[in-house]
Amino acid sequence: MSRFKAKLFIYSCLSLLLSACSVVPIEPSGYYSRAERLHLYELKQWAFDGRLAVSGHNDSWSANISWEHEPGEEKIKLSGPLGQGGMLIRLVGDFVILDRGDGKVESSERPEEFINQQLGMFVPVHSLRYWVVGLPEPSQRFEETSSGFEQAGWHSEYKEMQRAEDETMPRKITVMNDQVKLKLIVDHWNLNDAKAK
Repeated sequence: MSRFKAKLFIYSCLSLLLSACSVVPIEPSGYYSRAERLHLYELKQWAFDGRLAVSGHNDSWSANISWEHEPGEEKIKLSGPLGQGGMLIRLVGDFVILDRGDGKVESSERPEEFINQQLGMFVPVHSLRYWVVGLPEPSQRFEETSSGFEQAGWHSEYKEMQRAEDETMPRKITVMNDQVKLKLIVDHWNLNDAKAK
């Protein structure tokens, strides 16, 4: 296990222990429906804070996650409690910039390949930009299921939804294939209702 993933694991365990003392229950709101979410393809900006767990056959790790989406750019921050042991991933078009906060910034013109080398397992970052809001990637075929959809060999399941401003957004998401499983719990959504004209 790399030093980064070892730190994330330790900080995440501490975070779970600390948060267990102050859990505020969130009431589930609504159910998943792809057809009712189609207008979200036009959502220009959104952000969320939550917790991510990733597991593969030979490795697993967890982290706090903050994701900001703007037109043409994704900012994904993975960290332990109080921002320790963090990594900031910026995706701009087909270019990725990775900042570990130690003064060493790396970049690549092969975003998914580069990110997967850093994380130690394949994570479909470009598709996740759509999957986290509950939508299939528009450029690929998909098949609906009772609680989500299958696309590009991955199964996305939306186990719990929540109200965020005037929308019903995912709260508990599982994305998996035969090799990797991602579990995401979104604690807070921040939506910008400016739609594309």
